[in-house]
Amino acid sequence: MTVIKINAITVDPDSGDELAKRFAARAGAVDDADGFEGFELLQPTDERTTWLVLTRWRDEESFQAWMSSPAFAHGHRSEAERQGEPAQKPVGTHSELWSYTNAGGSKPAS
Repeated sequence: MTVIKINAITVDPDSGDELAKRFAARAGAVDDADGFEGFELLQPTDERTTWLVLTRWRDEESFQAWMSSPAFAHGHRSEAERQGEPAQKPVGTHSELWSYTNAGGSKPAS
């Protein structure tokens, strides 16, 4: 059964663009992970400052394997760190990991 993991990241109001830039720089880091089904970075469209990183996984075991993999650690290093430079200051001021399964709904229109 597909599991959905949502990382809710709160940022300062003027830091959202930087968060999107950093995610774009590491785009594809998770794509080849066994059991990975999809990724979305959701930007708030109102006054909220919490962005959502939504991933879908075949099962909990696939997600846990990704979390403990060297590829996860590498993918979560900043572009600067991957080039041997000092780490960038975090953009997020708070984050929470939420876990869900699909309990119903409909398929999007084609």
